Amino acid sequence: MKKLFCILTLLFISRITLAQNGAISGTVKDNDQLPLWGVNVSLVNTPKGAQTNEAGAFEISNIANGDYILSVSYLGYRTREIPISISNNKTVDLDIILYEGNEILSEVTVQGRTNKFSRKKTAYVAKLPLKDIENTQVYSTVTNEILKSQIVTNFDDALKNATGVEQLWTSTGRGGDGAGYYSLRGFSIQPQLVNGLPGLTNGTINPANIERIEVLKGPSATLFGNAVSSYGGLINVVTKKPYVGTGGELSFTSGTYGLNQIVGDFNTPLSKADNLYFRLNTAYTTEESFQDAGFRKSFFIAPSLSYKVNNRLSFSFYGEITQAEQTNPTFLFLNRSAPTVASNLEELGYNNKLSFTSNDLSLQNPTQNYRIEMDYKLSDSWQSQTLLSKSSTSTRGYYSYLFDYGILEGNTYTRFINKQNANTQTTDIQQNFIGDFKLASLRNRMVIGIDYFNETQTNNSTGYAFYGNITPNGGSNGDDPFTQEVEDDLFPLSTSGVDAALASQGVSNVKSKYHIYSLYASDVINFTDNLSAMIGLRVDHFDNEGSLQNQGDDFDQTTLSPKFGLLYQPIKDRLSIFGNYQNGFTNVAPQLVGDPNEGPQTLKTFDPEQANQIEFGFKTNLFDNRLNATVSYYDIKVFDRVITDPSSPFNRIQGGEVVSSGFEIEINANPVNGLDIRAGFSNNDSETTKSDNAQILNRRPLEAGPETLYNFWANYEFQEGALNGFGTGLGFNGASERFAINYESTGEFILPSYTIANASLYYQSVNYRIGLKLNNAFNKEYYKGWTTINPQQPRALLANFSYRF
Repeated sequence: MKKLFCILTLLFISRITLAQNGAISGTVKDNDQLPLWGVNVSLVNTPKGAQTNEAGAFEISNIANGDYILSVSYLGYRTREIPISISNNKTVDLDIILYEGNEILSEVTVQGRTNKFSRKKTAYVAKLPLKDIENTQVYSTVTNEILKSQIVTNFDDALKNATGVEQLWTSTGRGGDGAGYYSLRGFSIQPQLVNGLPGLTNGTINPANIERIEVLKGPSATLFGNAVSSYGGLINVVTKKPYVGTGGELSFTSGTYGLNQIVGDFNTPLSKADNLYFRLNTAYTTEESFQDAGFRKSFFIAPSLSYKVNNRLSFSFYGEITQAEQTNPTFLFLNRSAPTVASNLEELGYNNKLSFTSNDLSLQNPTQNYRIEMDYKLSDSWQSQTLLSKSSTSTRGYYSYLFDYGILEGNTYTRFINKQNANTQTTDIQQNFIGDFKLASLRNRMVIGIDYFNETQTNNSTGYAFYGNITPNGGSNGDDPFTQEVEDDLFPLSTSGVDAALASQGVSNVKSKYHIYSLYASDVINFTDNLSAMIGLRVDHFDNEGSLQNQGDDFDQTTLSPKFGLLYQPIKDRLSIFGNYQNGFTNVAPQLVGDPNEGPQTLKTFDPEQANQIEFGFKTNLFDNRLNATVSYYDIKVFDRVITDPSSPFNRIQGGEVVSSGFEIEINANPVNGLDIRAGFSNNDSETTKSDNAQILNRRPLEAGPETLYNFWANYEFQEGALNGFGTGLGFNGASERFAINYESTGEFILPSYTIANASLYYQSVNYRIGLKLNNAFNKEYYKGWTTINPQQPRALLANFSYRF
């Protein structure tokens, strides 16, 4: 009885003690008054804390009287520290607003129902944490969930999900520009941006470290300059980043044509007490070609580190290191000045199973990208962001191409080959000040930044040597088209044979360098909760040192690049109507002008070439995030291209023009639980309207690619019953016919339209996933090209096993 009495007494005393202590309760919302679920709320230097529920509410009880600091933190939002005083055992009620923070340091996690294929909030597109529905610029996001659903093993397949993007030619691996080329809104583009910073490659991008791909549409020089973007837009790869916790994934994919890929992902705290987290993504891939020769193999490793020093200061480090080797695809380059014997594939008699190369003749593409990021909270309204990125990409080995010179009879292509030894180095330093503040009762979200970019190219490659001729059906001969004699030499596709042919070739010793100094600012002004404007301006100074051996090619230019956008939301966060004006530019080198018969020529300087886009459309986020759609129409005009003066063949003026207009529709839908749909359609009309070159005047530029593009992918996963965990995916992507050649003197060589079907089947549980994927299900023969003929892969089956821990 004594023990029972003591226990009851202690319980009674504790009840009294609890009743005498205070509490803190409240709600946490974002700046749009939407509740935030899963926010960490804690009392600094105490073990007491809580998380918000679906309504954003929290409560911390049993708090002794005294003064405290309440810390409120949420991934992707700025941490707030609020002084709290508990007295008289009372409860303190709070309404807390969190403002979006820097995504570069921490990814935004969307709680509750999400459309797996839809766009996410991003801090990269506007260099501000801005929702897509309040951004006047159009962009497509290819999420990691789409890549998993489609068992994507290469970057080209990933970009098939981006509306309006089409491959022009695959990665060649050659020095300087060996990455893949794509058409976007009528202009060619290469992927050159990683986490919003320059990240170059002469090869292809490994998808193992991709969190998502963001394809920004239209000229984007105001915020990103012209070194990493084109008039059609730019491609930004967002990498996987460290997160709080321990976990990872191991994955193995095997498929047709010798594909084997092992991918590893591991995340761990190095010190929980110090908020120090480490993540490592790695992949090893080998793949053969569907042709008689050709291969690609690569080893990739991407370490990343996140260190939160305190609630004001954070650091991050990201690295991507690739060791890759491949045979360069030997495209058939069509004659660009005279008609070819064949005007279409049928007349060409092309055996696309032939590679016209050997596995002895390969290229190595080592690439390194490093980024260091520091974020410092200056106040509740302003933060400082300091960024440093360095890239190094190289090419070493044998590169060849096949060109129809039109000298020899029939469909005969001449092979030229050289030994590549090239390297490109870049350095980029950015300092951004990002604010979210009110001025005269108007909300402003502003970024002010300075940017220094440097690129150095070194080329120690050999000259190109003639190395035989081929015919598209597999014939060959050794008659050099540039000599009068008829020869029949042998040209073995071996390193010894090629080295012997290159022995008489000279070796380049070229090193070039340029610098770009920029100042930019962009402000999103909310006149009301529903009406906002985006205003931006860039001052860009280009300093070209050119070849270090030639002082005469130095020049510099200063450019202003403005942008403006207006957006109205008839239904807040559900429907927005927008219009934008965006600018891009290209620096133009001086040229010699004047009749050389009348005296020395003089050097004439020019203004940068300009491109302006006008665009309007609407975006939706309807039915509780089940339907995201973007519909837009754009018109891009490129002007001030340097052309020959019509009144004097010895003078150059700025008068060339190209116009490109079209519309795009992108839909991401989650109509019922378990079903996710991605669909896109685009149509582009491009034309060279003013030029001194009659070959291209009033014709569609070859870089514009097909007029019409479309893509569709639907993934359904059973949510309950005996089939719970099973899923299937079906889709297609296609394009209208395109010009491989379209000049006045050559006529047209048209590559036919195509539609390619794909399907997948999988089962997944909490810890593992097993999947099958069938690419090009109907074994369609199809081609891509840009003055080239590039055959695409036939039907291929992939099997994948992944284990999560």
